[in-house]
Amino acid sequence: MARTFRLALAQLNLTVGDLGGNTGRMLDYLRRARDCGADLVAFPELATTGYPPEDLLFKKAFIEENLAAMRQVVAASAGGPAVALGYVNGNGGGRLTNAAAIGLDGRLVDSYDKIFLPNYGVFDEERYFGKGEICPVYEINGVRIGVNVCEDIWYEIGPAAVQQAAGAELIVNINASPFHAGKSDFRRRMIAERAASHRLFVAYLNTVGGQDELVFDGNSIVCDPAGRTIAGGPAFEEALIITDLILDAAGGDLPTDAAAAPPFIATPDELAAVGRPEFIIASGYRERIRPPLPSVAPPAALAEIEEIYRALVTGVRDYLGKTGFGKALVGLSGGVDSALTAAVAADAIGCGNVVGVTMPSRYSSPGSIADSAALADNLGIELWEVPIEPAHQAFAEMLAGRFRGTPPNVAEENVQARIRGNILMTISNKFGWMVLTTGNKSEMAMGYATLYGDMAGGFAVLKDVPKTTVYQLCRWRNQHGAQFGGPPGVIPQAIIDKPPSAELKENQLDQDTLPPYEELDPVIKAYVEDDGSYAEMVAQGFDPAVVRQVMAAVDRNEYKRRQAPPGVKITPRAFGRDWRLPIVNRYRQGN
Repeated sequence: MARTFRLALAQLNLTVGDLGGNTGRMLDYLRRARDCGADLVAFPELATTGYPPEDLLFKKAFIEENLAAMRQVVAASAGGPAVALGYVNGNGGGRLTNAAAIGLDGRLVDSYDKIFLPNYGVFDEERYFGKGEICPVYEINGVRIGVNVCEDIWYEIGPAAVQQAAGAELIVNINASPFHAGKSDFRRRMIAERAASHRLFVAYLNTVGGQDELVFDGNSIVCDPAGRTIAGGPAFEEALIITDLILDAAGGDLPTDAAAAPPFIATPDELAAVGRPEFIIASGYRERIRPPLPSVAPPAALAEIEEIYRALVTGVRDYLGKTGFGKALVGLSGGVDSALTAAVAADAIGCGNVVGVTMPSRYSSPGSIADSAALADNLGIELWEVPIEPAHQAFAEMLAGRFRGTPPNVAEENVQARIRGNILMTISNKFGWMVLTTGNKSEMAMGYATLYGDMAGGFAVLKDVPKTTVYQLCRWRNQHGAQFGGPPGVIPQAIIDKPPSAELKENQLDQDTLPPYEELDPVIKAYVEDDGSYAEMVAQGFDPAVVRQVMAAVDRNEYKRRQAPPGVKITPRAFGRDWRLPIVNRYRQGN
């Protein structure tokens, strides 16, 4: 007799440290899962605390409140459904673990402790957590289930393999897996491979929303034993994903198109090196009478450029919302970076909550001023004009005596950027609005930005977005305005077409100082994201002079980036948590 198991995955937007709010969201979604007749509802990794809690984990009171939150959710499982939720396990006073609590009929049955702890890129889990050793299999309503956490599913010979060998028919993997471009596609393929090779159902649940510079994209999926996606969650949105799994009496339902595929085989020694299997609870299968679920196709995958745009919107929305800022302030220069930043902000928090400020100088072109006004009008945001000439004159007079006899250089240029930074921060200070900086990853890499000037602000929206991607995002947003409730073409074509310029002196262009961005960005990616050496990059065909320029500029300007505000991570390696170059650093290549 075939068995039906109704699984619910709660793809939630959680906030670090908001234990009461996070618990309330879980209880709400547990009630929804109960109303849908679910047998099990799963919640994301570290759902009680939000992810990543970082050094909050050193606070004893925080750990105790997290345990109380876990117990509250587990108690709510009385009367069904069973729950699996991420929390911090105190291990009875021992070292903390990143754990999944299993609750059934209102009682805590067991906890699974995460085994593979990521300690690279943005992850510091070995700083806080001890490693688990046991790979339990639970039987819930007659279905044998292995629960594990995030990184544990990434290894072919990992906890899922041990649990499968112990009889698991379904793996539920709970996650807080941050976004970067292309990652969701990789995850989908990896989960499909695990399901097909292990010949069982795999449910991958991810959290959603922004947390500091990280964005979590959701994109939860359920794959059948053939590796086919049978259910899924949307990108960058909360959802309760409910699906019925049909299993036969002998084990996982194996479709005929998977029967010819070679099954995954691991030796006993390989499995023992991961962890020990353990069978925790048994409950006989009970057929439940419940209305059938409507047939819903899994959401289609987003194109990469749309994923990036939505990640930026999510990051800005949640950074401002979760830190309590209701309005954003953007300095509009008439260039693509400030235009894209303003569009993202308007889509994230509403056009009525964004104020643009244009601050013309003696070098500002009439076109830039007009383009900023057209952008603000198209977006429906308020626009202030604050000319900087009086302050520029005052600075020149104040410094004239000390600068006498020296040729003008970047100091005179950058004082304009610093005046603008002061204006924005003063307005922010007056009204309590968040300043969104507009510099992109290409500029941050090369140090083509002014400390206490265009780098001044609270959140750097484009900090991890290369300049060439900025143009792609502008074009995408112009074509898809209806998705955000507005017209197409909000960014004036003149802004996209004009050569990029800081406009800090007469006839200035970025290309006076930097190589063309189409040439520059691939070298920055090779050095920053791929850790390419000078010899490797030259062998790939990059101009040796450009490679040397990039390497020297990236290394030299680390002190600037350390003083930059956080920004949304959208590449595999972003400046900030991902990048820890010493400021005092005499190592050089390619000289």
